[in-house]
Amino acid sequence: MSEGDSAGESIHGKPSVIGSFFTRLGQIYQSWLDKSTPFAAVRWIVTLILTIIYMIRVYILQGWYIVTYALGIYHLNLFIAFLSPKVDPSLMDDAGKLGRFGIILDDGPSLPTKQNEEFRPFIRRLPEFKFWHSATKGVVIAMICTFFEAFNVPVFWPILVMYFIMLFCITMKRQIKHMVKYRYLPFTHGKRTYRGKEDTGKTFARSKNIRAVIQKTFELFKLNFLPSGYQQLQVMRFAVEEINNSTSLLPNVSLGYEIFDYCSRTQNFPAVFDLLSTNGSVPVTYGATSTQLSDKIKFPSFFRTVPSDKHQVGLIVRLLRMFKWNWVAFIGGDSDYSRDALQFFSEEIPSANICLAYQGTVTRTAPEIDEMIDVIDDLQIGVIVLFAEQSDVTLFIQQAVKRNVRNKVWIASEAWSLNQQLLSSAGIDSIGTVIGITIQGLGTLPGFKEFVSRTMTRRKTQTCPSEQRVSPMETCNQLCPQCSGVTPQDIINEDPTYSFSIYSAVYAIAHSLHQALQCSVNGCSGSGPVYPYMVFEKLKKVSFTLYGHTIEFDEYGDPSPYYEIVVWDKTSPELFKKIGSYSPQTQPEFILNKSLIHWHTNGVVPVSVCSPECPLGYKKSQVGHHECCFECEACPNGTYVNYTADPSTCNKCEVDEWAEEGSSYCQKRILVYLDYTELLSIGLMLSASFLISISAAVAIVFACSFNTPVVKSAGGKMCFFMLGCLTVSCCSVFFYLGIPGREKCLLRNPVFVVFYTACLSCLAVRSFQIVCIFKMAAKLPKAYDFWVKHNGQWLTIMSCVGIQVILCAIWIGVEGPQPLNNTATYEDQIIFHCSMGNEVAFNIVIMFVGFLSIACFIFSYMGTDLPKNYNEAKSITFSLLIFFLSWISFLTAYMVHKGKYIQAINAISVLASLYGIVFGYFIPKCYIILYKPEKNTTAHFQTCIQNYTQRISSM
Repeated sequence: MSEGDSAGESIHGKPSVIGSFFTRLGQIYQSWLDKSTPFAAVRWIVTLILTIIYMIRVYILQGWYIVTYALGIYHLNLFIAFLSPKVDPSLMDDAGKLGRFGIILDDGPSLPTKQNEEFRPFIRRLPEFKFWHSATKGVVIAMICTFFEAFNVPVFWPILVMYFIMLFCITMKRQIKHMVKYRYLPFTHGKRTYRGKEDTGKTFARSKNIRAVIQKTFELFKLNFLPSGYQQLQVMRFAVEEINNSTSLLPNVSLGYEIFDYCSRTQNFPAVFDLLSTNGSVPVTYGATSTQLSDKIKFPSFFRTVPSDKHQVGLIVRLLRMFKWNWVAFIGGDSDYSRDALQFFSEEIPSANICLAYQGTVTRTAPEIDEMIDVIDDLQIGVIVLFAEQSDVTLFIQQAVKRNVRNKVWIASEAWSLNQQLLSSAGIDSIGTVIGITIQGLGTLPGFKEFVSRTMTRRKTQTCPSEQRVSPMETCNQLCPQCSGVTPQDIINEDPTYSFSIYSAVYAIAHSLHQALQCSVNGCSGSGPVYPYMVFEKLKKVSFTLYGHTIEFDEYGDPSPYYEIVVWDKTSPELFKKIGSYSPQTQPEFILNKSLIHWHTNGVVPVSVCSPECPLGYKKSQVGHHECCFECEACPNGTYVNYTADPSTCNKCEVDEWAEEGSSYCQKRILVYLDYTELLSIGLMLSASFLISISAAVAIVFACSFNTPVVKSAGGKMCFFMLGCLTVSCCSVFFYLGIPGREKCLLRNPVFVVFYTACLSCLAVRSFQIVCIFKMAAKLPKAYDFWVKHNGQWLTIMSCVGIQVILCAIWIGVEGPQPLNNTATYEDQIIFHCSMGNEVAFNIVIMFVGFLSIACFIFSYMGTDLPKNYNEAKSITFSLLIFFLSWISFLTAYMVHKGKYIQAINAISVLASLYGIVFGYFIPKCYIILYKPEKNTTAHFQTCIQNYTQRISSM
């Protein structure tokens, strides 16, 4: 299976014009600093002059004392750092020096502790050049501050002088005690010097017409002889010999080389630096992968034929993300190689949701490695990124084999991914699966085996002239005592990781010389010497092909990155089996064939996570400080978790959405309301229409019998007013159907309440008026006359209706009924209905209706003993009883049910109240008019009145 990435970004963005300007400015500034390095005395004299000028300015201005005090403290700190050793002896124990993680280090420069000990130069914490540079910058900044009044803080300067003197004395006393205690002086002295030879013993092809171009190649030999370093030397010699034998690349020009072991002894540094500064050089490295070397301000003339570690770390992160390994350990060595990779790895993994469960530094003691392995096992880490040099990796892997570490996935950096000695070591199969990252290479270079066999066999017959041997350890040319024990097969079997990088580095120099010397197949026509800056300019433009690979450098001196991914498989003829490749160009290409990997877990991809993934609808609640360690919690109703945006938060659904417990998405709610097409709605509309029809029929009957006693006793003209109010109130039922809008909400209850109030007031006034005629007219004749003369019944009715209209206007004006979407009652529904508005105003409106209802009851029961034809108590009681029962039912349902049918119940209550008046008050009278005409006569009514009068008189 393979997969590719079609989108990405290059390792460096294109710089802007402003960025290029400041970069160029920085390069010029750094160049002048480099040129001033040898002139220490001149530099310090300039700084002293600047300091004197600053002091004169402060004296003349009589101010900025606080700036001067700060400058003095800053210079004092620089001076103390200048006098202090780089490695503080107080941090050493009896076994050695303690490193950053408590690791015992037993190599590197330190202070001498014995007189007869090997000479070790004093290495300062702050070198002299940095001391001068920082001190000068401090004086310049202080000078600039004196031009701004804001820095002129008023202060009593004698106190500052006293403080500075006291601080200087205390600090110097402590520093001198430290020097006495650990017996050192902050100056290098005591080393005997010798005059070097004029002849180095190296031979070159030189003639009057042939220019000799020297390529300086510096190899790493750590104390002991390393066959890998010797193999890399042979690769360089092989490339040089090929170029010298070429008739087209550098005809009539021969390349030579000088080799320096610059890491095995610290005192070799001055000799190497002297060579670089005297003859000049253009560094082209084959193995330095630090990302810092791409900084052209610090390293303006640096080139390399190996990609930056930034790309390699990016590939490792891609692998981890592909296999969903988010709980990993990063093990490195105590070197910049590992530290730079760890820094970039830590910056890359957060965006990939990968947690660095453990990071450690390989030590040289087995107990500390065992402790690291124990921590990895305790944390249940299944994937280990081992980014370190071969020597450190060998120690760690060997100890892991001894500890019987099993079933791990090891991600190998390019430094040890092709280590054949480690692959062939005992017990290596048990540690798990090893996936390695390798740089662009060809394995063994074509023709290299023959070259090694030929040259190393010939070497055995060569001897060094006795006059060139100064000591048993000093040799001539490539001959050395340690090399005699190495066979050609040993060299061929060495790790070929850097072979192609070395090979292409030599060819890059040759191609730049080819351009600088203006060479062709007929020879080189360039005249005059070739300087390093000329080679530098040509190297930037070099572009050629070696065995199908393009060699060129970008603006940062880096080659085109290309990596291959291999897996260790001892069962395959190809021990390092290629399973993929990665090229992070403008359009990154990442290819990986997972089927070629034989996992140690019976073919199943291993798992390395702190916590398993949560089921759908469960959020991640972080446990501890690692985002990869979490507990799963189900999201409650109405919320969901979006794993893409934020897997640790339950998001609320939108108003028109809902979600069950443990949901990963929201669903649209169902919109619920009383639609016109529902059966219940149709029934309500038919009931309202029927009531309107009955009211119209009653009005017709009453109109036809307007002058009859029944109609007159029922109220006469007032009956038509009541029937009209009942009809309008009945129309409010239609506003309960369909999607409620603002108009419908306003025309529901207010319309019903106002016109129903008119009906109740008519009933109350009619009952009161009958009682007055039979019981109060004789006792209060003037009051009754006033009532009749001024139409007291209509004034009362209009007053009641007016009061109710005012109350409804206040209700609507403060906060009237509004359309409301009820989303709280049901999770999956949105109920469209109308709110009641301001509850206080609504309750006052209802209380007024209740007051009229009570008045009707009182007046109707006051006339229970009146003539039967004028006794309305039964009719009014029946009507009001229906009114109270219907609205009590509605209020009860409203408290326990909030669905869409509450609107229907409200409409039913309205209809019931109206039907109660029609059937309780009007229908009985229509029955008498239509079916009992004998009771609708004046004589019948007079008989009833006479009987009432006789009954009252007899009492």
